[in-house]
Amino acid sequence: MRQIVLDTETTGLDPASGDRVIEVAAIEIFNFMPTGATYHQLVDPERDIPEEATRVHGMTAEMLRGKPLFRDIAGGMLDFLGDSEIIAHNAPFDFGFLDAELVRAGFPKLDRTRMVDSLAVAKRRYPGLPNSLDALCRRLGVDNSMRTAHNALLDVKLLAEVYLELMGGKQPGFELAARPARPLPMGALVVAPVIRTPRPIVVSEAELAAHAEFVAKKLKDPLWSTLAAPAGLA
Repeated sequence: MRQIVLDTETTGLDPASGDRVIEVAAIEIFNFMPTGATYHQLVDPERDIPEEATRVHGMTAEMLRGKPLFRDIAGGMLDFLGDSEIIAHNAPFDFGFLDAELVRAGFPKLDRTRMVDSLAVAKRRYPGLPNSLDALCRRLGVDNSMRTAHNALLDVKLLAEVYLELMGGKQPGFELAARPARPLPMGALVVAPVIRTPRPIVVSEAELAAHAEFVAKKLKDPLWSTLAAPAGLA
């Protein structure tokens, strides 16, 4: 099962009043395990960014001038999203902004049946408690010490960890079959997995002799002494 965890940053709160997307970040999850495939783009909003929005995410119009326009990244973003479920915290907010940008760029809106709102999931699990991303990180033991301002790439990494904990924790080694290779679109980053070298325990002749002596002195008629040793180990 492939899912995408997504977050956006914007110039404000209402796309209908002209607010625009300035950052999109997404992480791929397969069978409740992050695959390392990450999509991230900063976007020139073609307008000013109010000071109150800059206080939230730290970005100004000057910082984004010359970045790609949304219409230039829309195709690559949609390729990365594919037809997977899209998980976002307060997902209607992100979907509303992406829909407005997609329509402006000549693309269809996202299918709302693909939307998974992690905020709604958290509210069902922790009714009456604060369920912001920061509150959930503290409650679920996810380290958010680096989160000094809203940043889509950092936030989506934290949200992926939070969502996996909400769903019962990620399942290392749970995949029963290898995934087919899938080409990644422009803008996708792949983090190579850590490969650990097996270190088998080798027992010396002296240790084997000491063990045999211990068994002879301390145990009376041990069961395994009556069994034939496997071929090659006698």
